[in-house]
Amino acid sequence: MNRTAIINTIGIEYHTPNIEAGEYSYVLEAGSKVELEKKLGRPVSHYKLDIRFELDDVVVLVETKQNFTKRDERQLDEYLQEEQALHYGRKIIAILANTHNNKIKVWKSIIDDKHVLEDETVLDKMEHYVKLFNTNKQNDREKVMKNTYDLNELLHKLDISENLRSQFVGTTLLHIKDMIKRDGASKIDEALVERLNGVWSMMDEKQIRAGIEATLNSLLDGSNNKSKKIELLQKNVLNDQKVKKLTKTNWIKILDTIILDIYRYIDADSSEGQDILNLFFIAFNKYTGKADKNQAFTPDHITDFMCRLTEVDRTKVVLDATCGSGSFLVQAMVKELADCRKNKTEAEAEELMKTVKERHIFGIEVEEKAYGLATTNMLIHGDGNSNIKFGSCFECKNFIKNADPDIILMNPPYNAKPIGIPSSYKVNWGKAADGKEDPTKGMVFIHYLSDVVKEINDERERNNKPRKTVKLAVLLPVSAAIGTSGLVTEEKKVMLENNTLEAVFTLPAEVFYPGAAVSACCMLFTLGQPHVKTDGTARTSFFGYCKEDGFKKKKNLGRVEQFDSNGDSKWKAIEKEWLSLFEAKKVVDGMSSVAVVDGDDEWLCEAYMKTDYSKLSETDFQQTLNNYLAYLMKEGKIYEA
Repeated sequence: MNRTAIINTIGIEYHTPNIEAGEYSYVLEAGSKVELEKKLGRPVSHYKLDIRFELDDVVVLVETKQNFTKRDERQLDEYLQEEQALHYGRKIIAILANTHNNKIKVWKSIIDDKHVLEDETVLDKMEHYVKLFNTNKQNDREKVMKNTYDLNELLHKLDISENLRSQFVGTTLLHIKDMIKRDGASKIDEALVERLNGVWSMMDEKQIRAGIEATLNSLLDGSNNKSKKIELLQKNVLNDQKVKKLTKTNWIKILDTIILDIYRYIDADSSEGQDILNLFFIAFNKYTGKADKNQAFTPDHITDFMCRLTEVDRTKVVLDATCGSGSFLVQAMVKELADCRKNKTEAEAEELMKTVKERHIFGIEVEEKAYGLATTNMLIHGDGNSNIKFGSCFECKNFIKNADPDIILMNPPYNAKPIGIPSSYKVNWGKAADGKEDPTKGMVFIHYLSDVVKEINDERERNNKPRKTVKLAVLLPVSAAIGTSGLVTEEKKVMLENNTLEAVFTLPAEVFYPGAAVSACCMLFTLGQPHVKTDGTARTSFFGYCKEDGFKKKKNLGRVEQFDSNGDSKWKAIEKEWLSLFEAKKVVDGMSSVAVVDGDDEWLCEAYMKTDYSKLSETDFQQTLNNYLAYLMKEGKIYEA
């Protein structure tokens, strides 16, 4: 990009040259080189900046190069220091820009690795750079997670029920965001809290609760099932007897804590901030001391992995037909919104993001409390008109068809009651059709979605449209993959008639801890593409043995991410390796395998991979013996002497 294009893009009316060549000389600004060096307290070697812009108290410095290097960063840093010396208190954005292409690198306030603005990949208007300083919030994941634990302890002391806390803090945060917006605050500090406390102190407890309801009522304008969502908010949160017992002092303490200890450290306009916001919201599921052992809350890093596995981006429509608290939907939306920002100006990104929020994210949930959680979760992330439907997915065929998904992400219930499953799927179930649990271990849910996609394709074919394929990533119990007889096997055979089994990943044994104790795997299908090709040969499937994810159990916190000696996430390295092996369909002893399978086969890596004996130790052998002995005692086959 040439100088003229840069000036016109950022805004010629804000351009401030002060020498004839159009550059900006800090020597000329200071009066002389001697005066400039006196102000800096050191000699200067660079003092002619290529392009400078100014609006109010924000300054943008641009240095152009054919191909900028690390050395050019040091030159730009000199200009930044000169700007600070001559114009104390100005807020500074510093940019290196290539002239032979559109590549740029942007810093806020300080030129170092910590202050690089990774999301800033294209030049934008001056007003955009001013906005970067509007709200004084910086992402601090560590502080948010520590303070979330402290907030949970506060709610515990105030006797707010554990199963209510996610919904409670979510709706309270939405009210806080709305109050801050109304205040017009440019930064979050004690002064803001004092102003808001002045408002809340004039209210009674009932009026504070009414304020929260009014916020949700406003945010849900135009939303599907608005009345149902408000009804659930009242029923499950605001009318809860323990919430009603909160005093005005209690309320102000909670609100102040969320503002100063949580929201202050989340920049929700950034991709990282969206991730932290999600961690904050779902964290309360981990703190539940008496978790329902049948609840399988999908861990955030697994939803991230499955989004990457299915290649979620801003062009894809994503559906979760059993969305629970909305973890998959939020993760997909965060990924899509981040993709909207790539190589786009603020105005272009906003238009793309509007489309994502309104037309790309769809969910269905049958359980009331989970439905309320999903709605709140989406609203927190900026989706005011979420397409989340209340009901059973088996009764929402038209909703799914109209969504016309490209990707389906889901973690269906493994112990669903057969009474809620259509009779057409229970023809061969025998007595199990009237039993207490789904005998297919959740496979019936993906069978149903496969049928819906088939109907979509049949309709497309009748209308002379090309058939479409849909990526489906689903979490199922390992027993669904192992099954080589009975109803599970029948479901596996049905799935391969119209769909391809792309991959199965065996996950860590306690991936849902402290919730469901079931061992799980992640299956990846391409719906709409038969497993057996037209020439009669079956497609090859990939199997990954992913028992280690870099997380460790920690009391009261669930499974916690671990970091190496350099402070880097162990999980991120492991995730990269999992995806790399899958994409290359690479066979590594002890980690992965490939095989041609059908419905009668096991769908787990353990059945096909070779063991890497070099990694086995005497401890592994002893642990296996101990586990087997414990199993025999549990089954009553041997008794302790």
